[in-house]
Amino acid sequence: MSSTPKYRRVLLKVSGEALMGSQAFGIDIATVDRIANDAKDAVGAGIQLCMVIGGGNIFRGLSAAAKGIERATADYMGMLATVMNALAMQAALERVGVASRVLSAIPMSTVCEPYIRRRAIRHLEKGRVVIFAGGTGNPFFTTDTAAALRAAEMNCEALLKGTQVDGVYSADPKKVADAQRYAALSYQDVLTRDLKVMDAAAVSLSRENRIPIIVFSIHDKGALVAVLNGKGRATIIQDRA
Repeated sequence: MSSTPKYRRVLLKVSGEALMGSQAFGIDIATVDRIANDAKDAVGAGIQLCMVIGGGNIFRGLSAAAKGIERATADYMGMLATVMNALAMQAALERVGVASRVLSAIPMSTVCEPYIRRRAIRHLEKGRVVIFAGGTGNPFFTTDTAAALRAAEMNCEALLKGTQVDGVYSADPKKVADAQRYAALSYQDVLTRDLKVMDAAAVSLSRENRIPIIVFSIHDKGALVAVLNGKGRATIIQDRA
């Protein structure tokens, strides 16, 4: 990685599904370790890195609500799943020698720290990876929205979304062979075309705080480092120049 990365402080949003690897559910340790190694490379270059990890590999609130669990209760269950994923990522980071802290919006002092903004910033300044768990702490908000919120609170220069594909497409490229891939989009493009990148609240929050959203494949080894250098294959979402 070059000595002059494009971004100094970023938030990496990883879906819970990304942690499954080739499994049908749960956590694939090899996949988590690979992501941790990419994070180590970023931290080694002087990047201040924080993360938000979804919980869809363990529990998805919306689908559970559709099956009869009250939506608020289902969302709280999903938030607890994100804590499990955050602890798994913390363990992986520690295995590769990277100091990290899990801060949860839902207090559970036995296993992690409560979310306190100033404490989180201090951890980042000390070179620790901060993993935000528990979503926003409120039902009816996605972890995408939590990621946009924390990126704004931490004064991040970019919000990186690690997905299953190498950018934003007009349709699911795994289902539509001729789906169009976009190299760049505006926030308004994403909202008006209803592109399934992040939910509207997350996109709007990023736009209000002028935080570019960079979508790339979390499964491509070294992709995180490339994106931080302003290179690599990704879609960047920001206001038009």
